[in-house]
Amino acid sequence: MSPLDTHVGRNFDDQVRFLQQLVRIPTDTPPGNNAPHAERTAELLTALGFEVEKHVVPTAEVEAAGMQSITNLIVRHRFSDDGPTIALNAHGDVVPPGEGWSHDPYGAEIVNGKLYGRASAVSKSDFATYSFALLALKNSGLKLKGAVELHFTYDEEFGGELGPGWLLRQGLTRPDYLIAAGFSYQVVTAHNGCLQLEVTLHGLASHAAYPHTGVDALQAANKLLTALYAHNEVLKTRLSQVAGITHPYLNVGRIEGGSNTNVVPGKVVLKLDRRMTPEEHPAEVEAEVRALIEAAVAQSPGVTLDIKRLLLAHPMTPLPGAAPLIAALQKHGEAVFGEPIPTSGTPLYTDVRLYTAQGIPAAIYGAGPRTVLESNAKRADEHLDLADLQRATQVVARALLDLLQT
Repeated sequence: MSPLDTHVGRNFDDQVRFLQQLVRIPTDTPPGNNAPHAERTAELLTALGFEVEKHVVPTAEVEAAGMQSITNLIVRHRFSDDGPTIALNAHGDVVPPGEGWSHDPYGAEIVNGKLYGRASAVSKSDFATYSFALLALKNSGLKLKGAVELHFTYDEEFGGELGPGWLLRQGLTRPDYLIAAGFSYQVVTAHNGCLQLEVTLHGLASHAAYPHTGVDALQAANKLLTALYAHNEVLKTRLSQVAGITHPYLNVGRIEGGSNTNVVPGKVVLKLDRRMTPEEHPAEVEAEVRALIEAAVAQSPGVTLDIKRLLLAHPMTPLPGAAPLIAALQKHGEAVFGEPIPTSGTPLYTDVRLYTAQGIPAAIYGAGPRTVLESNAKRADEHLDLADLQRATQVVARALLDLLQT
């Protein structure tokens, strides 16, 4: 066993307690009041001996994005004035827990070696992975080059622009490599992009006894839904060449409309999500979706249309400079887990695209099972196998050692 592995093992109980404290502080987004979690995280990191920078995003920007508070954190530990800077990024904001839990979603209860709670797997787990991997390196006494930064941010659920995007735009960081929160049985090197639109159909409300005096926005929405879902059959034919990603798809996730049972609906609002593969061009995807919507609504005389873009997250594609990072994670992942660790893509979209868009080579790797579904992320009874947490911490520490010794 390497000295880094020994350090991780010796401090693992502290690492689990660290994670439990993070899970017990809600960061439901919405509403997105995330500053209290950042404050507690900063206290815990300070207790580990790290200096923590707190970067408060202005309230006006946060509220304009639909949230309440964001404080992003950076820890910088420099081993020498030369060598690479490697950033480790995980997000603390999460979707609300929802229903169906058999464990307290903020209890951080441990049962049969699994820690249960919202964000126990995605991605407060990697606050712990990355903090204790860096701690092992810091206390190793080894002569290393370069620096490691921890980026703990709070805007992934709303697109990341006020998390990593904000840190990068402010010029607060410019690492040479990035590792971001993921799962320990694969190294993710590509991910889907995402277009989200709010589509509003305006008709004319009228009494249901005199429907001819109104313009039914819901009937128009029905035609639009038929066209959108039919388009999925077209998207299924556009196969991606990236392992782990199949094809684009479109989902209508929310519908609001009408005012009462006896009133012809005068307004309907749809919110849709169009996932795009790494091979697709975001501008072309948006133009295609908008044209499809406009053509479908044009079939309903008297209905007018507003289309508002909510999000345009570009896909992540591998950068050539990421090869040393990926190789180190795969090598040590195989050694620690005893099985080959493949590279793959994921149909999710993540904050990592914001780093790669700046030319920063990146890989997604962290504590967790083989897939998001196995961890119940964003579902009831989200959990993390603690054995995966310990082994992923060993892998990250070892990979950092390789990169900081070159």
